[in-house]
Formats: sequence, C-alpha cells, structure tokens
Amino acid sequence: MESMIVISLFAGFIILLLLMGVSIKPLRFLGLGIVKIMIGALFLFFLNVVGVQLNIHIPINIATAAVSGFLGIPGVAALIAIDQLLL
Repeated sequence: MESMIVISLFAGFIILLLLMGVSIKPLRFLGLGIVKIMIGALFLFFLNVVGVQLNIHIPINIATAAVSGFLGIPGVAALIAIDQLLL
C-alpha cells in the first residue's frame, strides 16, 4: 500500500511541475556543478597516476573533487601542498 502512495505523490509532483512550469536556471547550475566535480575527480585521478613516482596520493572524494573542480589547477596544487605539509 505504501508504494501506491509514493507513486501517487510522484505523479502529483510531475503533474504540478507540468502545470506550473519549472525554472531551468537552478537545474543548469546544478548540472554545471556536477560536471565540475567530475572534472575535478579526473584531475585527481591523473594526478594519482602520475604522482606514484613522486609519492603523491590525494584521495578522491566529494570534497577533494569539488576543490579541484571548482578551483582548477591551483586547487590541485593546494591539495598537494596540504598533503605534503600537513599530512
């Protein structure tokens, strides 16, 4: 019985969005943020592949991927400096 309630709520929400309209701008910002985090994770992956020879390893998680994705190369450099100096 609970699944019927959940399906009804989703259907009602979809109908409400179709009638009221949805703003595209917040969805665009959310999409850009997700893309930047994915790019940051790729930066960290390649850093970890190349950094094996230099004994550099930065763990890939949401926080480090967001820092490297939103800040770019300076963010990756900051993560390396934090890793080498503090840890």
